[in-house]
Amino acid sequence: MMAEQDVENELLDYEEDEEPQAPTESTSVPPKKDVKGSHVSIHSSGFRDAPLSGQFPLRLTHKKDEEVLKKSCPHVVVGTPGRLLALVRNRSLNLRNVKHFVLDECDQMLEQLDMRWDVQEIFRLTPRGKQCMMFSATLSKEIRPVCRKFMQEPLEVAVDDDTKLTLHGLQQYYVKLREREKNRKLVDLLDVLEFNQVVIFVRSVQRCMALAQLLGEQSFPAIAIHRAMAQEERLSRYQQFKDFQQRILVATNLFGRGMDIERVNIVFNYDMAEDSDTYLHRVARAGRFGTKGLAITFVSHDNDAKILNEVQGRFEVNVAELPEEMDISTYMEQSR
Repeated sequence: MMAEQDVENELLDYEEDEEPQAPTESTSVPPKKDVKGSHVSIHSSGFRDAPLSGQFPLRLTHKKDEEVLKKSCPHVVVGTPGRLLALVRNRSLNLRNVKHFVLDECDQMLEQLDMRWDVQEIFRLTPRGKQCMMFSATLSKEIRPVCRKFMQEPLEVAVDDDTKLTLHGLQQYYVKLREREKNRKLVDLLDVLEFNQVVIFVRSVQRCMALAQLLGEQSFPAIAIHRAMAQEERLSRYQQFKDFQQRILVATNLFGRGMDIERVNIVFNYDMAEDSDTYLHRVARAGRFGTKGLAITFVSHDNDAKILNEVQGRFEVNVAELPEEMDISTYMEQSR
Protein backbone atom coordinates (compact mmCIF):
# COMPACT_ATOMS: atom_id res chain seq x y z
CA MET A 1 0.00 0.00 0.00
CA MET A 2 2.83 2.42 0.87
CA ALA A 3 4.63 1.65 -2.35
CA GLU A 4 1.49 2.39 -4.32
CA GLN A 5 1.04 5.72 -2.55
CA ASP A 6 4.65 6.66 -3.21
CA VAL A 7 4.19 6.02 -6.91
CA GLU A 8 1.03 8.15 -6.90
CA ASN A 9 3.02 11.13 -5.60
CA GLU A 10 5.76 10.91 -8.20
CA LEU A 11 5.94 12.64 -11.55
CA LEU A 12 4.52 10.57 -14.36
CA ASP A 13 7.06 8.44 -16.14
CA TYR A 14 7.31 8.06 -19.90
CA GLU A 15 7.00 5.02 -22.12
CA GLU A 16 10.29 3.89 -23.60
CA ASP A 17 9.92 3.08 -27.30
CA GLU A 18 10.95 -0.52 -27.92
CA GLU A 19 9.77 -0.45 -31.50
CA PRO A 20 9.77 2.77 -33.48
CA GLN A 21 6.35 3.65 -34.80
CA ALA A 22 6.10 3.53 -38.53
CA PRO A 23 5.84 7.07 -39.85
CA THR A 24 2.54 7.95 -41.46
CA GLU A 25 1.38 10.90 -43.46
CA SER A 26 -0.42 12.20 -40.39
CA THR A 27 2.79 12.39 -38.39
CA SER A 28 5.09 14.14 -40.82
CA VAL A 29 6.20 17.58 -39.71
CA PRO A 30 5.73 20.26 -42.38
CA PRO A 31 8.17 23.18 -42.70
CA LYS A 32 7.46 25.98 -40.26
CA LYS A 33 6.58 28.41 -43.05
CA ASP A 34 3.65 26.17 -44.02
CA VAL A 35 2.07 26.10 -40.57
CA LYS A 36 -1.29 27.85 -40.78
CA GLY A 37 -3.05 26.39 -37.78
CA SER A 38 -4.88 23.51 -39.43
CA HIS A 39 -6.82 21.41 -36.95
CA VAL A 40 -9.22 18.52 -36.67
CA SER A 41 -11.76 17.65 -34.02
CA ILE A 42 -12.08 14.08 -32.75
CA HIS A 43 -14.54 13.07 -30.09
CA SER A 44 -16.45 10.12 -28.75
CA SER A 45 -18.63 11.81 -26.14
CA GLY A 46 -19.79 15.23 -25.05
CA PHE A 47 -19.42 18.22 -27.34
CA ARG A 48 -16.51 19.88 -29.11
CA ASP A 49 -17.40 22.91 -31.16
CA ALA A 50 -14.43 22.89 -33.53
CA PRO A 51 -16.08 22.18 -36.88
CA LEU A 52 -14.48 20.90 -40.03
CA SER A 53 -15.47 22.79 -43.19
CA GLY A 54 -17.68 25.08 -41.11
CA GLN A 55 -20.15 22.38 -40.13
CA PHE A 56 -20.79 20.92 -36.68
CA PRO A 57 -19.33 17.37 -36.75
CA LEU A 58 -21.55 14.44 -35.89
CA ARG A 59 -19.94 11.42 -34.31
CA LEU A 60 -17.07 10.06 -36.36
CA THR A 61 -16.29 6.38 -36.52
CA HIS A 62 -12.71 5.31 -35.87
CA LYS A 63 -12.28 4.66 -39.59
CA LYS A 64 -13.40 8.17 -40.49
CA ASP A 65 -11.11 9.63 -37.83
CA GLU A 66 -8.22 7.72 -39.37
CA GLU A 67 -9.09 9.10 -42.81
CA VAL A 68 -9.31 12.66 -41.45
CA LEU A 69 -5.90 12.37 -39.81
CA LYS A 70 -4.33 10.95 -42.94
CA LYS A 71 -5.79 13.50 -45.34
CA SER A 72 -5.56 16.61 -43.16
CA CYS A 73 -2.11 16.15 -41.64
CA PRO A 74 -3.24 18.52 -38.86
CA HIS A 75 -1.06 20.69 -36.66
CA VAL A 76 -3.64 20.60 -33.86
CA VAL A 77 -5.77 17.63 -32.84
CA VAL A 78 -8.65 18.16 -30.39
CA GLY A 79 -10.31 15.12 -28.90
CA THR A 80 -11.59 13.20 -25.94
CA PRO A 81 -8.98 11.04 -24.17
CA GLY A 82 -10.65 7.73 -25.00
CA ARG A 83 -10.87 8.34 -28.72
CA LEU A 84 -7.37 9.79 -28.99
CA LEU A 85 -5.90 6.85 -27.11
CA ALA A 86 -7.67 4.38 -29.40
CA LEU A 87 -6.17 6.12 -32.44
CA VAL A 88 -2.72 6.03 -30.86
CA ARG A 89 -3.02 2.32 -30.09
CA ASN A 90 -3.93 1.41 -33.66
CA ARG A 91 -1.07 3.60 -34.91
CA SER A 92 -3.29 6.08 -36.74
CA LEU A 93 -2.00 8.92 -34.56
CA ASN A 94 1.70 9.31 -33.82
CA LEU A 95 2.57 11.45 -30.79
CA ARG A 96 6.34 11.62 -31.29
CA ASN A 97 6.32 15.20 -32.55
CA VAL A 98 3.88 16.69 -30.06
CA LYS A 99 5.08 20.12 -28.91
CA HIS A 100 2.14 21.14 -26.70
CA PHE A 101 -0.05 18.99 -24.44
CA VAL A 102 -3.22 20.86 -23.41
CA LEU A 103 -5.84 19.67 -20.95
CA ASP A 104 -9.01 21.77 -20.83
CA GLU A 105 -11.35 21.46 -17.84
CA CYS A 106 -8.47 19.63 -16.17
CA ASP A 107 -10.23 19.26 -12.83
CA GLN A 108 -13.07 17.29 -14.39
CA MET A 109 -10.72 15.26 -16.58
CA LEU A 110 -8.52 14.19 -13.69
CA GLU A 111 -11.23 13.62 -11.08
CA GLN A 112 -12.70 10.71 -13.03
CA LEU A 113 -10.28 7.81 -12.65
CA ASP A 114 -11.03 6.13 -15.98
CA MET A 115 -10.48 9.39 -17.84
CA ARG A 116 -7.37 10.15 -15.76
CA TRP A 117 -5.85 6.81 -16.76
CA ASP A 118 -6.43 7.59 -20.45
CA VAL A 119 -4.89 11.06 -20.05
CA GLN A 120 -1.86 9.61 -18.25
CA GLU A 121 -1.27 7.00 -20.94
CA ILE A 122 -1.46 9.59 -23.71
CA PHE A 123 0.89 11.86 -21.74
CA ARG A 124 3.48 9.08 -21.35
CA LEU A 125 3.54 8.53 -25.10
CA THR A 126 4.42 12.15 -25.87
CA PRO A 127 7.95 13.65 -25.90
CA ARG A 128 9.52 14.72 -22.61
CA GLY A 129 10.37 18.18 -23.89
CA LYS A 130 6.83 19.28 -24.74
CA GLN A 131 5.00 22.14 -23.06
CA CYS A 132 2.14 21.03 -20.80
CA MET A 133 -0.78 23.39 -20.14
CA MET A 134 -3.88 22.85 -18.02
CA PHE A 135 -6.96 25.05 -17.81
CA SER A 136 -9.95 25.25 -15.50
CA ALA A 137 -12.15 27.92 -13.95
CA THR A 138 -12.19 25.91 -10.72
CA LEU A 139 -9.43 23.78 -9.23
CA SER A 140 -9.81 21.97 -5.92
CA LYS A 141 -7.00 21.39 -3.42
CA GLU A 142 -7.34 17.65 -4.02
CA ILE A 143 -6.74 17.91 -7.77
CA ARG A 144 -3.78 20.30 -7.67
CA PRO A 145 -1.27 17.57 -6.66
CA VAL A 146 -2.59 15.38 -9.47
CA CYS A 147 -2.02 18.19 -11.97
CA ARG A 148 1.54 18.67 -10.73
CA LYS A 149 2.34 15.03 -11.55
CA PHE A 150 2.28 16.06 -15.20
CA MET A 151 4.65 19.01 -14.76
CA GLN A 152 8.03 20.04 -13.45
CA GLU A 153 8.18 23.38 -11.64
CA PRO A 154 4.95 24.62 -13.22
CA LEU A 155 4.04 28.29 -13.45
CA GLU A 156 0.49 28.87 -12.22
CA VAL A 157 -1.47 31.78 -13.64
CA ALA A 158 -4.62 32.37 -11.62
CA VAL A 159 -7.28 34.91 -10.80
CA ASP A 160 -6.16 36.68 -7.62
CA ASP A 161 -9.03 35.19 -5.63
CA ASP A 162 -12.38 33.49 -6.05
CA THR A 163 -14.25 36.77 -5.68
CA LYS A 164 -13.13 37.73 -9.19
CA LEU A 165 -14.60 34.60 -10.77
CA THR A 166 -18.12 36.02 -10.85
CA LEU A 167 -19.36 37.37 -14.16
CA HIS A 168 -19.80 41.06 -14.90
CA GLY A 169 -23.30 41.89 -16.09
CA LEU A 170 -24.88 38.76 -14.55
CA GLN A 171 -27.76 39.43 -12.15
CA GLN A 172 -28.21 36.63 -9.58
CA TYR A 173 -31.34 36.01 -7.52
CA TYR A 174 -33.03 33.24 -5.56
CA VAL A 175 -36.64 32.20 -5.02
CA LYS A 176 -37.56 30.45 -1.78
CA LEU A 177 -40.39 27.97 -2.33
CA ARG A 178 -41.55 24.43 -1.69
CA GLU A 179 -40.58 21.58 -3.97
CA ARG A 180 -44.14 21.17 -5.25
CA GLU A 181 -44.30 24.87 -6.15
CA LYS A 182 -41.36 24.80 -8.57
CA ASN A 183 -43.26 23.96 -11.75
CA ARG A 184 -45.86 26.68 -11.33
CA LYS A 185 -43.24 29.29 -10.43
CA LEU A 186 -41.05 28.37 -13.38
CA VAL A 187 -43.93 28.67 -15.83
CA ASP A 188 -44.97 32.01 -14.31
CA LEU A 189 -41.43 33.40 -14.65
CA LEU A 190 -41.06 32.21 -18.23
CA ASP A 191 -44.33 33.98 -18.95
CA VAL A 192 -43.31 37.37 -17.54
CA LEU A 193 -39.55 37.52 -18.22
CA GLU A 194 -38.13 38.56 -21.58
CA PHE A 195 -35.53 36.17 -22.95
CA ASN A 196 -33.64 35.15 -26.05
CA GLN A 197 -32.77 31.67 -24.82
CA VAL A 198 -33.04 29.93 -21.46
CA VAL A 199 -31.15 27.02 -19.88
CA ILE A 200 -32.81 25.20 -16.96
CA PHE A 201 -30.64 22.91 -14.83
CA VAL A 202 -32.03 19.89 -12.98
CA ARG A 203 -30.32 17.19 -10.94
CA SER A 204 -31.31 13.98 -12.75
CA VAL A 205 -32.12 12.50 -16.14
CA GLN A 206 -35.66 11.64 -15.07
CA ARG A 207 -36.40 15.18 -13.90
CA CYS A 208 -34.86 16.56 -17.09
CA MET A 209 -37.19 14.57 -19.35
CA ALA A 210 -40.26 15.20 -17.20
CA LEU A 211 -39.72 18.96 -16.97
CA ALA A 212 -39.13 19.34 -20.71
CA GLN A 213 -42.39 17.50 -21.37
CA LEU A 214 -44.28 19.59 -18.81
CA LEU A 215 -43.04 22.86 -20.31
CA GLY A 216 -44.18 21.74 -23.75
CA GLU A 217 -47.63 21.02 -22.36
CA GLN A 218 -47.67 24.56 -20.92
CA SER A 219 -46.97 26.12 -24.34
CA PHE A 220 -43.24 26.56 -23.70
CA PRO A 221 -41.61 24.17 -26.20
CA ALA A 222 -38.38 22.85 -24.69
CA ILE A 223 -35.73 20.31 -25.56
CA ALA A 224 -33.80 18.14 -23.11
CA ILE A 225 -30.14 17.14 -23.11
CA HIS A 226 -28.86 14.49 -20.71
CA ARG A 227 -26.40 11.61 -20.41
CA ALA A 228 -28.92 8.85 -21.08
CA MET A 229 -29.39 10.16 -24.61
CA ALA A 230 -27.48 8.76 -27.59
CA GLN A 231 -24.58 10.98 -28.56
CA GLU A 232 -25.92 11.68 -32.05
CA GLU A 233 -29.16 12.92 -30.52
CA ARG A 234 -27.32 15.09 -27.98
CA LEU A 235 -25.25 16.68 -30.73
CA SER A 236 -28.31 17.25 -32.89
CA ARG A 237 -30.22 18.93 -30.06
CA TYR A 238 -27.21 21.01 -29.08
CA GLN A 239 -26.97 22.25 -32.66
CA GLN A 240 -30.69 23.07 -32.76
CA PHE A 241 -30.30 25.16 -29.63
CA LYS A 242 -27.17 26.87 -30.85
CA ASP A 243 -28.83 27.69 -34.18
CA PHE A 244 -31.73 29.31 -32.31
CA GLN A 245 -34.22 26.72 -33.55
CA GLN A 246 -35.11 26.10 -29.90
CA ARG A 247 -35.26 28.73 -27.16
CA ILE A 248 -35.61 26.66 -23.97
CA LEU A 249 -33.22 23.90 -22.95
CA VAL A 250 -33.59 21.63 -19.92
CA ALA A 251 -30.30 19.98 -19.00
CA THR A 252 -28.32 18.11 -16.40
CA ASN A 253 -24.78 19.12 -15.44
CA LEU A 254 -23.64 17.62 -18.75
CA PHE A 255 -24.36 21.06 -20.21
CA GLY A 256 -22.74 22.92 -17.32
CA ARG A 257 -19.28 23.38 -18.82
CA GLY A 258 -17.81 24.59 -22.06
CA MET A 259 -21.07 25.39 -23.84
CA ASP A 260 -20.74 28.92 -25.19
CA ILE A 261 -24.03 30.09 -26.69
CA GLU A 262 -24.24 33.85 -27.03
CA ARG A 263 -28.04 34.19 -27.02
CA VAL A 264 -28.56 32.57 -23.59
CA ASN A 265 -29.52 35.37 -21.21
CA ILE A 266 -31.36 33.46 -18.45
CA VAL A 267 -30.27 30.41 -16.44
CA PHE A 268 -32.52 28.68 -13.92
CA ASN A 269 -31.22 26.41 -11.18
CA TYR A 270 -34.48 24.48 -10.92
CA ASP A 271 -32.51 22.13 -8.67
CA MET A 272 -29.67 23.64 -6.68
CA ALA A 273 -26.14 22.85 -7.82
CA GLU A 274 -24.21 20.29 -5.77
CA ASP A 275 -21.52 22.79 -4.77
CA SER A 276 -20.24 26.30 -5.42
CA ASP A 277 -18.04 25.19 -8.33
CA THR A 278 -20.99 23.62 -10.14
CA TYR A 279 -23.08 26.72 -9.42
CA LEU A 280 -20.44 28.94 -11.02
CA HIS A 281 -20.19 26.81 -14.15
CA ARG A 282 -23.97 26.65 -14.51
CA VAL A 283 -24.76 30.34 -14.17
CA ALA A 284 -21.86 31.17 -16.48
CA ARG A 285 -23.99 29.89 -19.37
CA ALA A 286 -25.72 33.31 -19.20
CA GLY A 287 -24.01 36.65 -19.57
CA ARG A 288 -21.22 35.32 -21.77
CA PHE A 289 -19.21 37.33 -24.30
CA GLY A 290 -19.61 40.45 -22.16
CA THR A 291 -23.41 40.46 -22.42
CA LYS A 292 -26.01 40.85 -19.68
CA GLY A 293 -27.70 37.88 -18.06
CA LEU A 294 -29.94 36.64 -15.28
CA ALA A 295 -29.51 33.62 -12.99
CA ILE A 296 -32.42 32.47 -10.81
CA THR A 297 -32.00 29.72 -8.23
CA PHE A 298 -34.86 27.85 -6.59
CA VAL A 299 -34.22 27.22 -2.89
CA SER A 300 -36.52 24.59 -1.39
CA HIS A 301 -34.34 22.70 1.12
CA ASP A 302 -31.95 23.56 3.94
CA ASN A 303 -29.02 22.22 1.92
CA ASP A 304 -29.97 24.52 -0.98
CA ALA A 305 -29.68 27.51 1.34
CA LYS A 306 -26.36 26.23 2.68
CA ILE A 307 -24.85 25.99 -0.80
CA LEU A 308 -26.18 29.42 -1.75
CA ASN A 309 -24.54 30.88 1.36
CA GLU A 310 -21.27 29.19 0.35
CA VAL A 311 -21.56 30.78 -3.09
CA GLN A 312 -22.08 34.24 -1.61
CA GLY A 313 -19.22 33.85 0.84
CA ARG A 314 -16.72 32.38 -1.58
CA PHE A 315 -17.37 34.74 -4.48
CA GLU A 316 -18.35 37.76 -2.37
CA VAL A 317 -21.52 38.21 -4.38
CA ASN A 318 -24.93 39.18 -3.08
CA VAL A 319 -27.65 36.82 -4.30
CA ALA A 320 -30.83 38.63 -3.30
CA GLU A 321 -34.42 37.42 -3.30
CA LEU A 322 -36.04 37.84 -6.71
CA PRO A 323 -38.06 41.09 -6.76
CA GLU A 324 -41.68 41.21 -7.87
CA GLU A 325 -40.74 43.21 -10.96
CA MET A 326 -37.54 43.10 -13.02
CA ASP A 327 -36.15 45.88 -15.17
CA ILE A 328 -35.48 44.21 -18.51
CA SER A 329 -32.49 46.47 -19.15
CA THR A 330 -30.62 44.85 -16.23
CA TYR A 331 -30.55 41.36 -17.74
CA MET A 332 -31.11 41.69 -21.49
CA GLU A 333 -29.27 43.60 -24.19
CA GLN A 334 -31.56 46.16 -25.82
CA SER A 335 -31.67 46.24 -29.60
CA ARG A 336 -30.57 49.51 -31.09
